[in-house]
Amino acid sequence: MSGTHQAPKGTFDILPEQEAARALVYTHGAILLDAAGYGRIETPAFEDTDLFERGVGEATDIVRKEMFSFEDLGGRNVTLRPEATAPICRAYIEHGMHKLPQPVKLWCWGPFFRYERPQEGRFRQFNQIDAEAIGTDAPEADAEMIVLLDELLRGLGIEGLELRLASLGSGDTRAGYREELRDYLRAHESELSDDVRSRIDANPMRAFDSDHPGTREVMARAPQMLERLSGEDAEHFEAVKRMLDAAGVPYRLDGSLVRGLDYYTRTVFEFDCDRLGAQSGIGGGGRYDGLVELLGGPPTPAVGWAAGIERILLALAEPPQPAVPEVFVVASPGDGERAFATALELRRAGVATQFDLARRSHKGQMKQADRSGARVAAILEPDGRVSLREMASGEQREVSHEEAAAKIVASRPASA
Repeated sequence: MSGTHQAPKGTFDILPEQEAARALVYTHGAILLDAAGYGRIETPAFEDTDLFERGVGEATDIVRKEMFSFEDLGGRNVTLRPEATAPICRAYIEHGMHKLPQPVKLWCWGPFFRYERPQEGRFRQFNQIDAEAIGTDAPEADAEMIVLLDELLRGLGIEGLELRLASLGSGDTRAGYREELRDYLRAHESELSDDVRSRIDANPMRAFDSDHPGTREVMARAPQMLERLSGEDAEHFEAVKRMLDAAGVPYRLDGSLVRGLDYYTRTVFEFDCDRLGAQSGIGGGGRYDGLVELLGGPPTPAVGWAAGIERILLALAEPPQPAVPEVFVVASPGDGERAFATALELRRAGVATQFDLARRSHKGQMKQADRSGARVAAILEPDGRVSLREMASGEQREVSHEEAAAKIVASRPASA
């Protein structure tokens, strides 16, 4: 006899009592982003593997170690999406969105997949909310993105946030810095981890993300891109900082911030939350001015961010409670059809209503009404009338069946 089945390691079930908090994050994010002109987009859960190898970067940990890739029955190599930006850029190109008024502002919500060590708030299947502004190189877009993520997190009541801000530069300045950093890393090669040594040529800036003690010591003395910014890169970054200052969004400059994806240029940012402990990252992003062109589209600057839903839920000081009914209909045993009809009438009148589906006794139904958290028990009397009992006070009054809904609505507390 086989054992009990369980969800695969690193995945999870979302139970009804957990959904209220997720719904809060989704609703808050949707309202915030819709009001700022971002339209929702959905992309498939899996894409051609080449999309991520080209877009995210073959030297990244995501592509080298964390992707769920497989060959389908047609012999195609596909990957469960590990991030949202490359698929959204693919959709932008495929559907000719470059012909629309620019920028095209998009957001999405959904599951993503990475093979990494499961830990609190980090899973192999996880959920993100993501926003992108494609088709603009204006620093105002960078500032808007950062402010929107700040408002999303603070609007949910999350405390202990810190915004880290940096610039990775672009063009010749970035190329010169990467070569300088390569020379520095080669001079300290014996002190670096094997993984960092293997990527000195492909992606030297990823050394800043290493948790290897020797590498971290070397990188604490390494030259930083923030010290090398000049020309338009420096002007762009100064403009972003001025707008964040004007918006009242505090930040800390962090020259070691490079994030985990190869496509970033110029502005990068990350929000940390001290409620999350050592793994404090809750969301972030940056500018990726070359990604659309890299994937076969026209030269198209862009900026975006993503925030982890599970990380956000861990950071919530007071997660919302599941919704409770306003009314619980109580009927005599065997009178379930009348309870069904009454509950349907109340729901169609805009009253959140539950009724007994387990054929409990009258006493059992009253206990269930109390457990449900309902404000009112609508007790169906044998003569066709309805007794409305306020569950908190026990006060009860009898009304006709026809006026029950109106009386319930009229008795709502002023704050309801």
